[in-house]
Amino acid sequence: MRSIPSKAFHQMTPLRILILTYEGVIAGSTMSITYLAKGLSEKGHHVIVACKKESLYTRLLKNTKVHIEHLPFASKWDRKSIQGIRDLVFNYQIEIINAQASYDRYLSIFARWIYKLPVKLVHTRRQMPLSVGGIQSWFYTKGTDQIIAVSQGVKDALVKKGTPENHVKVIYNGTPKEKYQNIDPAKVKLLEEKFALPEGGRVIGCISRLKKHIQVVKALEYIDEPLTAFFVGFTAEEVGIEEVNKARQKHTLHFLGLVDPTEVLAYYKLFNLYILPSTTEGLSQAILEAMYMGLPILATRAGGNPDLVKEMENGLLFEDDDSKELAEKIQLVLNDKQLASSLSKGALHTAHHTFSIENTIENYQNYFYELRDNKK
Repeated sequence: MRSIPSKAFHQMTPLRILILTYEGVIAGSTMSITYLAKGLSEKGHHVIVACKKESLYTRLLKNTKVHIEHLPFASKWDRKSIQGIRDLVFNYQIEIINAQASYDRYLSIFARWIYKLPVKLVHTRRQMPLSVGGIQSWFYTKGTDQIIAVSQGVKDALVKKGTPENHVKVIYNGTPKEKYQNIDPAKVKLLEEKFALPEGGRVIGCISRLKKHIQVVKALEYIDEPLTAFFVGFTAEEVGIEEVNKARQKHTLHFLGLVDPTEVLAYYKLFNLYILPSTTEGLSQAILEAMYMGLPILATRAGGNPDLVKEMENGLLFEDDDSKELAEKIQLVLNDKQLASSLSKGALHTAHHTFSIENTIENYQNYFYELRDNKK
């Protein structure tokens, strides 16, 4: 019987991972962290997620192999949370801490420094860095073993603000195919009837937290042929009711506010085109969802969007604050069925292959093994 090399055997042993995440609201980052924790646990690793009591993770990770613990995460300096991280490390014999957001990043560094915790510490950056630079860049670099960026766009921004290039590793987000397998056609039909959508209608959609969606509303003012626009995740008042009313003179606009994550996928089925006018996305889970549903994509040429959206392959990019260009590209996709079909096929291929959740989990697992086994 052939023996297994010691390093290979060591890598077969389960990892003990503590994921820290203080946010846990309805957002793409929440879903991405959920997929990561669940996926690693299903590979046999011991995964503990520490979050607030009221966090959405408690519900999303119920009936999975992930163990949930609660910390207050009251501030970046919260001593109870620092002590709680220490206790979790020793109680669960944690090998790797993966912190996900600003409070988590500070608290994890303080906990490791104060209590000399025998762990590897990694931060994941899921959004474009807005405040990092100077002392903060030094603090994050000095306090971590490495930083994971969810796109090349995020890495480039971190490096520009002072983080050493070799201290940042890119691991793309992914989306799990099983979440798309149980979309109820009857629910989609009810939505079509509720909003009186005609067959072959011109329907665009934006599903996300409020970003710079005023650009989409302004773009509609340049389009004469009526269309229907859905905005899921925020209200008309949040965007700007005066501009919304102008657009409503030509078009039908639906603002639906927050929608339960378990219900939101049915809305993508209503759209002919998905738009994300954001400049802060690290790697948008909403774009990945839209791609998996076979929708052509329009996105701002900013952040991690160009990592996902390849011009004329799976979507089109537009310049930030150029609503006229956005209007032209909306009309181009809606009026050119051959182009729309080509972009749809490209979007499906991108979501299924390059950005599958299986790739994400495998990349995190291999990276965590390398990190754990590096004795430096």
